[in-house]
Amino acid sequence: MTATLLKEASPPPAAPADHDRKRRARRRARVIALAFVFPALLLLGALVVYPVLFSVGRSFFDASGDRFVGGGNYTEMFRDPATLKAVRNTAIWVVIAPTLLTGLGLVLAVLVEKVRWATAFKLLLFMPMAVSFLAAGIIFRLAYDEDPEKGVLNAAAVSVHDTFKEASSYPTARARDGQGLTKAADGSYGTRATASPGDTVGLGLVGVRAEDLPGSARPAYPAATGKASADELRGVVYLDFTRGGGGEQGKVDRTESGLPEMRVEAVRDGAAVASGTTAADGSFRFQGLDPGSYTVRLPASNFAPPYEGVSWLGPALVTPAIIGAYLWIWTGFAMVLIGAGLAALPRDALEAARMDGANEWQIFRRITVPLLAPVLTVVFVTLVINVMKVFDLVYIIAPGPVQEDATVLATQMWLVSFGGGNNQGLGSALGVLLLLLVIPAMVFNVRRFRGSQR
Repeated sequence: MTATLLKEASPPPAAPADHDRKRRARRRARVIALAFVFPALLLLGALVVYPVLFSVGRSFFDASGDRFVGGGNYTEMFRDPATLKAVRNTAIWVVIAPTLLTGLGLVLAVLVEKVRWATAFKLLLFMPMAVSFLAAGIIFRLAYDEDPEKGVLNAAAVSVHDTFKEASSYPTARARDGQGLTKAADGSYGTRATASPGDTVGLGLVGVRAEDLPGSARPAYPAATGKASADELRGVVYLDFTRGGGGEQGKVDRTESGLPEMRVEAVRDGAAVASGTTAADGSFRFQGLDPGSYTVRLPASNFAPPYEGVSWLGPALVTPAIIGAYLWIWTGFAMVLIGAGLAALPRDALEAARMDGANEWQIFRRITVPLLAPVLTVVFVTLVINVMKVFDLVYIIAPGPVQEDATVLATQMWLVSFGGGNNQGLGSALGVLLLLLVIPAMVFNVRRFRGSQR
């Protein structure tokens, strides 16, 4: 009786026609999906797969592409000093830039939560992401210019330097040949002949620009004709040049200007025994000198060239300078992503730690950072992939003479292939090397995304 009831209650088996209909529907759905995906797959194959396969194949041929060289390009790649320097610079980029950006983004994301205008602050920091690398490179090329009249960083550096240390009085001044002054190895000038207390010494210089003369400068003639007392050594430092011509070299003429604020020393037995600064008419006097012979010296500090700032784009600093430009662009990206992860943190854990007496530093170090570890890892790995491919900033910011000192794998690949090397076999090998370096980071990132979705 029970078996009969169960048999009557079970649904009738599906007809073969229903199975065929469902199978055809699934097949049609797959065909429609493939039709929609096919253009994207075709584009992906044309722009990604084919270039990768072609580059791999091209890397086994010589520069002309006619002769098969096997692994010769890969061997040459690691023998070339420029390529080794590119690998070294790329390693510096991979270690420094993502680390600084992740740390800076974390600090800013935590601090922004505590300011009133958080949205405006985030917008301000994220704004450089809207600037292309080309435009950013031009901006920082100008900012890093060594001329303080053009480069804003050197203008600031020179202003700070000149605030704490005075510039030299007459950087372009020099003595006439054969006019009684000799130049020492350290850049100072001294008199050939000796002088004694009671003498008056004239020190004529040329090469002083009109704009370098202080407004307080007065004619030197009255000081040059004055008489010294028996226990003093007097003299005058003057511009040995008469406007409009005329005058006599080595002699103070009536219209020639004194050189004020010039440091002067009286030297005996190689040591300075007295020093002073010239007055508005260029005069100086040393009183109370012991009897004997002295030479008068103008120290090199009077003629030192003005401070011109830092050579930001020199061989030593060009890579850190470019990394600084990269930080300016990508700091907002790291801050926004870490800030999104920070907003998703469980607030009850933070409040519980505060109630237990933990200070803000302990909360940040023991709770916030461990909970943000997945987000920090994703940001770091994403930035690693990005810096391995950096090209625009390096190529635009680094001047030609230091291009080799700043080169990375991406720029080296372009320079070898198209920038004058014309060796696309070696350039393809560099591209394959760059691809092999990027793939592990990409695989790691994909696995992290899949793990977070699960």
